Amino acid sequence: MLSDTSLPVIKATLPVVGEHIEEIAKRFYKHMFEARPDLLDGLFNRGNQADGRQQQALAGSIAAFAGMLVDKPDQLPDHLLSRVAHKHVSLGLAPDQYQVVHDHLMWAIVDVLGDAVTPDVAAAWDEVYWLMANLLINKERGLYNAVHLAPETIWRTWRVAQRIQETADVVTFIVERTDEREVKPSLPGQYVTIKMRMRDGVHQPRQYSLTRADDGLHRSFAVKKVHGLPTPDGEMSNLLHDDIQVGDEVVLSAPFGDVVLEYTDRPLVLASAGIGITPMAGMLSHLVKSGSQRRVMLLHADDSPDSFPLRAQVNEDLAKLADGSLHTWFLNADEGAEPSAYSGFMDVSVLDLPEDAEYYLCGPLPFLKAVRSALVAGGVPAKDIQYEVFGPDLWLADFA
Repeated sequence: MLSDTSLPVIKATLPVVGEHIEEIAKRFYKHMFEARPDLLDGLFNRGNQADGRQQQALAGSIAAFAGMLVDKPDQLPDHLLSRVAHKHVSLGLAPDQYQVVHDHLMWAIVDVLGDAVTPDVAAAWDEVYWLMANLLINKERGLYNAVHLAPETIWRTWRVAQRIQETADVVTFIVERTDEREVKPSLPGQYVTIKMRMRDGVHQPRQYSLTRADDGLHRSFAVKKVHGLPTPDGEMSNLLHDDIQVGDEVVLSAPFGDVVLEYTDRPLVLASAGIGITPMAGMLSHLVKSGSQRRVMLLHADDSPDSFPLRAQVNEDLAKLADGSLHTWFLNADEGAEPSAYSGFMDVSVLDLPEDAEYYLCGPLPFLKAVRSALVAGGVPAKDIQYEVFGPDLWLADFA
């Protein structure tokens, strides 16, 4: 918690910092990358810089953390810190890089707020930053230790064994290991970071959910080709779709991610939209592999049956479960829809949802907010709903 000295200072200055957070973020990143352009080669994704997502996420997370320290001094947002820590470890972030971020962020706060940043204000925000940073460093150390890896050893080379065209803009890549080292096992719902050399020679990272349970030799992930209008096209997805073929090699991190399916006997409801199906497919694959007897309902929303990624795979896995069912919503459901398909946006109120179920949601933020709100309104306890955001800003997703 904050010291008695810093607490009133943060309480007084939080509104003005929040009001200027977008400008602080812009100047922070510009200043940092001018001084350290190497950080854009393999660590920071420049696509996220171009559309502002990374800027919102980091600066916004610190402001949000400060707000929680003020409003709920006896609680820490462990679930959000855990998500950020998993992302960091999947990128091979090292503890000393927190000092780099600190120095440029504090510069930006002073640059934007000017004389309002007195020595007392600077010291208070410095305390907020290091409270958050040290919590993350400790969590990340534990994650590295759990898999017996370090920031520089989380990476491994794999060879593309298969390319499967799932839809017009989604391809599944099945990769095989290239050496005899042990493959770190994944948990249902986790992702890997792929790090590729772009056409201009700069390495870029991007996370993709694993879509099948491990067999010790292969990994499987699906990539949607991002057409970025009005933002730039997705560099990584376009490179993978256009250039990477069977026999090519790719570099992947060990699997991480904290939204992980728990093995219980309770009924399970998985709800996804678009490419948010990918972690759900991974969970279903793990359930089949383990011989699960749980009741499982998969709810999925998409533009049309033809745009439903991994449709054949999830149908096959649901058929192998003791009690699995699929319920779909399509904006354009002319032909090819399942008998249980609905038109329009997902509406969970039309379903007879099981009692005492566990819920996992994945998709863009508006979808998650709508579905989660409907579930809570229908009496589902918030503690039984886990979610993964496919889109900007983990901290904006804290609508629990």
